[in-house]
Amino acid sequence: MAATGEAKQSTNILRARRLGIDTQFEAIVFMRNDCPVCLSEGFSAQTRIRVSYKDQSVIATLFQTAPDLLEHGEIGLSEAAWHRLGVQAGENVSVCHPRPLESLSKLRSKIYGRPLEADAVSSIFQDIVAGRYSDIHLASFITACSARPLDHSEMVAFTGAMIDAGDRLQWERYPVVDKHCVGGLPGNRTSPIIVAIVTACGLTMPKTSSRAITSPAGTADTMETLAPVDLDLAAMRRVVEKEGGCIAWGGAVRLSPADDTLIRVERALDLDSEGQLVASVLSKKIAAGSTHVILDLPVGPTAKVRSQSAAHALSRDLIAVALAFDVEARTVISDGRQPIGRGIGPALEARDVLSVLQGAAEAPRDLRDKSIALAGHLLELGGTIDLGSGVELAEQTLNDGSAWKKFQGICGAQGGMRTPPKALHCHPVFAKETGKVTAIDNRRLAKVAKLAGAPGAKAAGLEIHARIGAAVDVGEPLYTIHAEAPGELDYSLEYVQENNDIFELTEL
Repeated sequence: MAATGEAKQSTNILRARRLGIDTQFEAIVFMRNDCPVCLSEGFSAQTRIRVSYKDQSVIATLFQTAPDLLEHGEIGLSEAAWHRLGVQAGENVSVCHPRPLESLSKLRSKIYGRPLEADAVSSIFQDIVAGRYSDIHLASFITACSARPLDHSEMVAFTGAMIDAGDRLQWERYPVVDKHCVGGLPGNRTSPIIVAIVTACGLTMPKTSSRAITSPAGTADTMETLAPVDLDLAAMRRVVEKEGGCIAWGGAVRLSPADDTLIRVERALDLDSEGQLVASVLSKKIAAGSTHVILDLPVGPTAKVRSQSAAHALSRDLIAVALAFDVEARTVISDGRQPIGRGIGPALEARDVLSVLQGAAEAPRDLRDKSIALAGHLLELGGTIDLGSGVELAEQTLNDGSAWKKFQGICGAQGGMRTPPKALHCHPVFAKETGKVTAIDNRRLAKVAKLAGAPGAKAAGLEIHARIGAAVDVGEPLYTIHAEAPGELDYSLEYVQENNDIFELTEL
């Protein structure tokens, strides 16, 4: 029996070849359609297989190729599979069928309308983080949880399972505060300003932020134009011990890693259920060690939260689930009808942040006011000052230069302050008629910025010149597109020509 097993294992050995194909998070492997291993094991395209190298293994989706794309005895690996295995070119890996996933039976139970128990949720998330779920499995899970909304117990279980599946930070200080926006609003880069204000006032705020997934910029993208953000846990601790806070990329410390996997598939499906949103937001805050959290809920027709009633329902769930983890949360329902600040895109948003912190006369008033308001809430929630006095203290800290000094200290501790880049190509978009701006389509405006190259091209994006309520004349600029390459400027302008009602004007 042992000899038979060894013989079978030896026939399933293939030489690893790095193909350089970026499949983002999903592990993909490629084998010839005449490969003896495929024939003997019954592998076909889209089969899930286990690939092992030394003490590492990964569950991957198989794609088959024509014989001339791979040599005999080779297996091609995507970038995700290659890095997870840690294999070197030409070294051998073994392949076999994976064990059946027991958690799929729990997933099917949810599809048929049965609520998920905590142990079922835990097993599902363990398999997700381990890479055992294909995109088809993930899509089924997300769809089931959207069609069959999560109850309170499920939201708590989801949040706990997402926390347990990754790293968790603990701090000797108390309280540890944080702020999060549920999203859907371009610009809105309040976090760097808030961190500077509240840490200057003595609170601890180790801010971990995300990079953009479908938006023109995430907080980490914007902050990266000002200072390094790829901080590991040791670096984060060093910065926080020195300055009281940081603004780092959360991916470097593996907080709630299942969330990044789910978000990628949610975006493709255009699904964003309330229960999963609650678990997503709170799991990252709790995993980061937060004890007090302010949650910004922008409401608008093209924001993520569309109505006041939806915002109040989401607010109740966020506060209740946070309480289950002994986290004190406060929600702030804000205006999400239009972007906050002037810039959309990493460097342009960074310039807005600097102008507010430096007290520049041209600083966008809406970004300044919102940052002060949210920082005031956080100062009160963290016990720094009495209720009702937070805004005054936040504004004073901004006005007297303390916040700017603290921000410079944080940037220096993270590796040194940088100057945001400027785009080589700019093109204004003019009003085609005289009128009053009555609406702005946040989603399509964000798409213009992305077509211009944001967030990959740090200087790309757009700068807004007109706000809701403003009167504009025909030929007056509504916004200016910034691009690092002429081709990307052309792409964005083509989209603008096809969607010339991003700014809705009515007659004066």
